[in-house]
Amino acid sequence: MKELLLITPPFTQLNTPYPATAYLKGFLNTKEIASFQMDLGIEVILKVFSQHGLQNVFSKKLEVQKLSENARRILALKDEYIKTIEQVILFLQGHNPTLARQVCSMNFLPEASRFNTIDDLDFAFGNMGLQDKAKHLCTLYLEDIADFIVECIDENFGFSRYAERLGRSANSFDELYEKLSDSPTFIDEITLATLKEKMEYIQPKMVCFSVPFPGNLYSAFRCAKFIKQNYPETKVAMGGGFPNTELRELKDKRVFEFFDYITLDDGELPVELLYNSLSDEKEPAETKRTFLLADNEVVYKNNSARNDYRQHETGTPDYTDLLLDQYISVIEIANPMHSLWSDGRWNKLTMAHGCYWGKCTFCDISLDYIKIYEPISAKVLVDRMQNLIAATGETGFHFVDEAAPPALMREVALEILRRNLVVTWWTNIRFEKSFSRDLCFLLKISGCVAVSGGLEVASDRLLKLIDKGVSVEQVAKVTRNFTEAGIMVHSYLMYGFPTQTVQETVDSLEMVRQLFEMGVLQSGFWHQFSMTAHSPIGKNPEEFGVSPLKKEILFAHNDVDFVDKTGIDHSIFGYGLKKSLFNYMHGINFEMPLQEWFDFKIPPTTIHPDYIHDCLLDEDDFTFKGNSKIIFISHNPVAEDFIKTKKGNSRYITQLTFHLKTNIVRIELDQKKAYWLLKMMQENSIAKPQKITLQYLKNNFEENFEDFELFWFSKPLKQLKENGIILSL
Repeated sequence: MKELLLITPPFTQLNTPYPATAYLKGFLNTKEIASFQMDLGIEVILKVFSQHGLQNVFSKKLEVQKLSENARRILALKDEYIKTIEQVILFLQGHNPTLARQVCSMNFLPEASRFNTIDDLDFAFGNMGLQDKAKHLCTLYLEDIADFIVECIDENFGFSRYAERLGRSANSFDELYEKLSDSPTFIDEITLATLKEKMEYIQPKMVCFSVPFPGNLYSAFRCAKFIKQNYPETKVAMGGGFPNTELRELKDKRVFEFFDYITLDDGELPVELLYNSLSDEKEPAETKRTFLLADNEVVYKNNSARNDYRQHETGTPDYTDLLLDQYISVIEIANPMHSLWSDGRWNKLTMAHGCYWGKCTFCDISLDYIKIYEPISAKVLVDRMQNLIAATGETGFHFVDEAAPPALMREVALEILRRNLVVTWWTNIRFEKSFSRDLCFLLKISGCVAVSGGLEVASDRLLKLIDKGVSVEQVAKVTRNFTEAGIMVHSYLMYGFPTQTVQETVDSLEMVRQLFEMGVLQSGFWHQFSMTAHSPIGKNPEEFGVSPLKKEILFAHNDVDFVDKTGIDHSIFGYGLKKSLFNYMHGINFEMPLQEWFDFKIPPTTIHPDYIHDCLLDEDDFTFKGNSKIIFISHNPVAEDFIKTKKGNSRYITQLTFHLKTNIVRIELDQKKAYWLLKMMQENSIAKPQKITLQYLKNNFEENFEDFELFWFSKPLKQLKENGIILSL
């Protein structure tokens, strides 16, 4: 028996658990509050995609004549699906790697409509390798089965969402409430049976649902209803990303037929206070940011004087109880960067609470999860990384920041290198100029493999209106720095921003085309602008040329319908933008005119075809930046002394040889300067916490020699800097 049961309802990700319950469990450990967590989504998926599960799927009574041709084909091949499903799942869990050879033989998996694009993607498989090719084919196989379930069994099914439409901008609770009064669906029945097993085993006093997205909302309510009907003594609470953004104006008391409490923002203190009240039959005396029903009315109580916990006090996320070895790695698109979201299991951590920029006009910057910025020290972060490695056996980390701070990323990278850790990590960033070539190289050698960031609308006018703090030229240079360091880059792209013209949409696409053609972007995703209630645009729409369509808010309130005064229907661009991007991500069709992607007339681009190319033309930078931190990456150089004679003049020269992982760097220096440099490198190794500045290096040099700038910008030192042996940050 545990005090609390923490649940992520179906569905979020197949490859790794959503981290909210692990974060909360880690905090509860610090308070010695016993809890159990489960990812209900992955448990349901594993039951559906099993021999027994597919036998149930295919045994449903269906009117075959009303099925699509694709569904009829899948039904005809049902025995092949039932025969192969468990081996495929084992392979995708990493337990059956030899199956890849059979899968890639192209005569093992039954194939339906999802395989129709296979010839178009075949060129990419060679780059990805046998295992990745097999994962991609198995993903198509699973998607075929999912298509059958959606058409024939449960129209709301989806691998990363369930009945998402019911949660999107549901200003009224009516439709969801009506759906919950229906009989449970096929997926519901499996979900509730799984939940029942856990309820009987754990016997919790309170169940806490973390609902991150609209696609988790329906299942959370369905499960809460089941608990209320069958375990009336158990309290039920909801928190997470969805209520934090959508339920801040909740008024409909019918919601509390399902939940006792709905908490907002950081959950640690609200849950602790609710836990403290469990033994009291009365209403909780002290609450933090909590909706509840009092005297048959919805009440928002925030009467605790206690401050929220600081990030260093919340403990290390704890993944205990989760089925870590049973998550499924899938590859939907044959693109190495894009696959990070669905392939491999990642330990999730956060470098900083909130966003250090906090100005983007489309973002919910008025809410605490963005507004309250609090970084964690590099030492605490890397301590947590080591704790998670010991607990999970996994060395992959996804830092799920709104935007990871460059300075903190630098310190985390240095701390990883000091401790000689071998880890793989990636995160979300802003494309700001702090990401110099040297910083990107440092991040790479610490284990960073990818970053994602928002270019949004690739238009300098609109980037200013967004208050993004970057320009297209700056984004191009930063993405080039990451790419040259060997770090993949994904960009979030936006169309339909208020006042955006058709010409700006076309020009934005041309900018994106050039970024991919130059090889500085590896992946991207277009989404249409949506106005949210808690953003600067949502709060002051008239300043951005839009008029909101106001509705009475009784339930959810985040996305706001609006009329753009330009009168442009931006939705018509969605298909063409996404189709072109799909091609660019696979390195093809850059030469196609932009008009070819659209079935309606668009204006020619006004962007020069070499715009991004010219942005990336660098001139040698001989600027002396005295406050730059100098980092010496030790490669145990070998020194060899010799005398060089020219026209009767002899000089004492030292050749320094640096053995790097993939090449050898040799430089020749005046002997005294060579040994001075070696001394500086030894005294200021990466293991030393305090980093010297370039000004310190200059002062020390000029105690012995003259003209430091001539030495610093010399050809031998340039070689060391270009090869990452000396970094200036």
